[in-house]
Amino acid sequence: MTGYQHATAVALGAVALFGASESPADSGYKVVTIISAETLDAAKKAAPADRVSDQPIRHVESAEGYLGIGVVHRPVLESGGPLVGIQHHKQSEVYRVMSGSGTLVTSSSMSDTSPYDPEGYVVVNLTGPSERGIITDADNSQLIGEGDVVIIPAGVAHGFSEITEAITYMVVRIDPEKLVALK
Repeated sequence: MTGYQHATAVALGAVALFGASESPADSGYKVVTIISAETLDAAKKAAPADRVSDQPIRHVESAEGYLGIGVVHRPVLESGGPLVGIQHHKQSEVYRVMSGSGTLVTSSSMSDTSPYDPEGYVVVNLTGPSERGIITDADNSQLIGEGDVVIIPAGVAHGFSEITEAITYMVVRIDPEKLVALK
């Protein structure tokens, strides 16, 4: 199984996990969504090499909320300077690294925070209510690379302190309050 096929299997597993329910009231949510390895690979190839890119592939409805699948690309980032992070208040994320490597830092808090525009693209189409800021007290710092899976619960600040090789990862966004637009 290639990395992309595995990433697709992870995404389908998330859809099956969050979309399966035996309640008659939930029967409308039992539509299976398949995202091909080719679709993920095309999103990876379409990402601009020199900047952060977050491409939503599909957001679907399940009995437990919305599930979003996307592909995020981040260019090389040298260590040093302030560690910029993001914190999603209502949405958890699961990453599956498709290529590259970097040091992911997580924290329970950030300083110098500012909210993303509640009507802006990021909040409406990707992450729901979120803020950015500076991570000053890391709870965890770990190198991640191709094949790794990362689970980031809602409310955990996260960012990269260093990206040694441009990193691209599939992201599964779990949106229990159905705050992000369906695609």
